Amino acid sequence: DAGRGLRFTALSMGNPHAVFFVEEPADELVLGLGPRIETLPQFPDRVNVEFVRVDAHDRVTMRVWERGSGETLACGSGACAAVVAGVLTGRLDRKTTTCLRGGELEIEWTEKDHVWKSGPAEYVFDGVCEI
Repeated sequence: DAGRGLRFTALSMGNPHAVFFVEEPADELVLGLGPRIETLPQFPDRVNVEFVRVDAHDRVTMRVWERGSGETLACGSGACAAVVAGVLTGRLDRKTTTCLRGGELEIEWTEKDHVWKSGPAEYVFDGVCEI
């Protein structure tokens, strides 16, 4: 089973996150394990699931399974959660570049407990919803 033996860090960035540090954020984990973890009974409001590879103490590559949406190109709160989890577990510096499929975000968790995020905003979709 893809998830057997994996540990995660659970935290809230105003929304719930389960951060997994893995060797490779592969489809098997993101698309296979992500939706299963999202709906575990331990997370009654569901959870965002991050799969994070540490490339250096100040750089990670990650993919995210967002609750209710599936895999997304980027997730700001997920990038913040990944860095906070990395600092708490001794894997990352407080200022880290997170590389997502939609681009890179710079995340900094200050000593005063503020988490700052910066990066580009990209237009990716236009649509109409008729009710």
